[in-house]
Amino acid sequence: MRNYAWQHAERTGVNLAYTLQQSIATLLKNLDPSLQGLAKDLASPQILAMDPDLRNRVLFDHSLRAEGLSAVLVLDAQGQRMFDSGGFVPDVVDFSDRDYFQAFQSGAQQGLFIGKPVRSRLTGRGTLPISRAWFQQDGSFGGVVAGSIRLDYFHALFAAVQIGPKSSLNLYHTDGTLIARLPQEAGDMGRSVAGSENHARIASRSSGTFTNRAVIDGVERLYAFQQVGDFPLVVTVGQSADEVLASWRRNSTLLGSFALLLMLACLGLALLFVRELQQRQQLAAQLHQAERDLHAILDNLPSMISYWDSEQRNRFVNQSTSAMFGHSPEAVRGMLARELLGEKDYALVRPYLEQALQGRVQVFERTLTDAKGQKRHMQVSYTPDRGGSNGPVQGIFVQMTDISERKRMEDELFQEKELMRLTLHSIGDAVVCADAEGRVSYLNPVAERMTGWQAFDASGRDVDEVAPLYLANGQQTQPSPLRVALATQAACGPTRGVVLHRKDGQRFEVEESACPIIDRQQRLTGAVMVLHDVTETMAMAERMARLAQYDALTDLPNRVLLQDRAQHALALARREKRGLGVMYLDLDGFKQVNDTLGHDAGDQLLVQFAHRLVAAMRQSDTVCRQGGDEFVLLLPGLEDPRQVCAVAGKVLGVCQEPFVLRGQALKVGLSGGLALFPQHGSDYEELARHADAALYAAKRGGRMQVRSYVGPEAEPERIAPTDPPAPALPDV
Repeated sequence: MRNYAWQHAERTGVNLAYTLQQSIATLLKNLDPSLQGLAKDLASPQILAMDPDLRNRVLFDHSLRAEGLSAVLVLDAQGQRMFDSGGFVPDVVDFSDRDYFQAFQSGAQQGLFIGKPVRSRLTGRGTLPISRAWFQQDGSFGGVVAGSIRLDYFHALFAAVQIGPKSSLNLYHTDGTLIARLPQEAGDMGRSVAGSENHARIASRSSGTFTNRAVIDGVERLYAFQQVGDFPLVVTVGQSADEVLASWRRNSTLLGSFALLLMLACLGLALLFVRELQQRQQLAAQLHQAERDLHAILDNLPSMISYWDSEQRNRFVNQSTSAMFGHSPEAVRGMLARELLGEKDYALVRPYLEQALQGRVQVFERTLTDAKGQKRHMQVSYTPDRGGSNGPVQGIFVQMTDISERKRMEDELFQEKELMRLTLHSIGDAVVCADAEGRVSYLNPVAERMTGWQAFDASGRDVDEVAPLYLANGQQTQPSPLRVALATQAACGPTRGVVLHRKDGQRFEVEESACPIIDRQQRLTGAVMVLHDVTETMAMAERMARLAQYDALTDLPNRVLLQDRAQHALALARREKRGLGVMYLDLDGFKQVNDTLGHDAGDQLLVQFAHRLVAAMRQSDTVCRQGGDEFVLLLPGLEDPRQVCAVAGKVLGVCQEPFVLRGQALKVGLSGGLALFPQHGSDYEELARHADAALYAAKRGGRMQVRSYVGPEAEPERIAPTDPPAPALPDV
């Protein structure tokens, strides 16, 4: 009974700790996305430029007004309060000394930060700060968004739990800082138990139980603790050892008294037999007392006990049985089973009664409706009474135990399993479950599609056979994260850059992760692997990366890539003391093509011109589309005048042949401006500016010519190409 009382208290504490941490974790999980959304909105200059009232409505929506949540503050990069969820124009308040601000300002903290409990500088009440950093549009640190949960919320949550006067409920930070406690005492907020034996036990695991004396008040308690989700918080439920065992002490004293009384009765019987007939009256009285004690014990048992003779007539029922059927024990005694149960219920149990009267023990379950009209699920056992080892059956001992609560818990467990099954069937990621040996035990539909295995075919096979993983090159095998999780008994991933080979040879780029399954006895029972298909995501990333550096129309490098190549080319030219040319080109007559033939024809002209220009240049040259009909050439090693003339001839030769647009042969002119390193500039910006000036001089001087920059005071000079221009066609 003592063990049962202790185990019951442990289960109660564990369930209560789990319930409390679920409530607190739900609050934090609901608050964190709101803080993330607020931090994201703060990076938008348009939102910050709104009218203050409208801005506060946008930033501080109803999701930031959860129960227990105090004001939400927005701090700038110096820790000064910018505005809050109250909606008024705040006074200047400095929060730069808060631990959460210093953690984000130093860059040591990423993601959600739960600070130590403090007294609010706005309300003076104890609060638990929950914060995230927010960043400017350029990625620089902009400040902190901080919400605060009132400690009164935790005190109210704890106060709703009836746990006993000497017991306690506590909420700790994982570093040992006390956040809230029941019973609540002055000075509890911020008190630290770090370094104590109790804190060491709590910090060693995410959940568990132990017995020890409290650090704060020295009371010996049975502690059950549970980490709050993935947050650095721990809920502890401390039940006073005296209160846990109080009921057991009372019952053990009572039962010990009964046992002692029975022993005294036996002693009295022995004395009566010694003293023979003189003490028969005393013996009868003691036997009567023993019978009363036996009835008292049977009446106080949690099960329903009764005895029925071979004719199915009742001879005894305890109080629990009589209460079940709504009759007193005296009224039930002598009744037939048919009379007590009724025809319908008797017909259900009659086969079991007949088997029991033949000497066979019967155990079964059935649902009964008690005298109050409540349905109760019972476990029933019929035990034959032979009166001896091989004698005839004289009657039946009947025991009925109420298992309604157990059946309810079984139904809830089934619903949880069904919910888990439906969840795994509906998610979009592949889920692979395996036992502790790495043999597949479950595949969800997405996993079946990605691996090419049916769940019943894959069952019992090695996970590396069902879901083989390779590195990005597709050749070298990648260790399965499920195997790693089984070996280390720790979660791993998520990791990208992994390729899953389907059974039929199809490949999927996936993001892998795995987690071990540990039972309540801390034994490894298996692992779960999740594979997220990122094939389209990776392809899209590659396309976006190319579009960031190449012109979408001509597939030439854009100005971003040109800047990078120009810096490298200038660095190489300085190191090797060689020349470098930057040439700006502009098509003459491009606007007329757009106006007369349409923009589609203009786009075709730009594409044809780009192809010709790339074919005419060296592989070491960079041809870039600057925008519109303007192109830029980066010409490394260009320093000799003959080279300059040759390049000018190639460039002008690109437009010698007509361009065929919509079936028409059209002649388009070309103007160019050239600047040389180091004669005309020491950096790319200066060279580009001088080349652009030479280009405009060429356009003023007429079509089909390239001019070179000479100096700030001189007119750019025309470069005579080595190849004469071809006969001109009519201009557009």
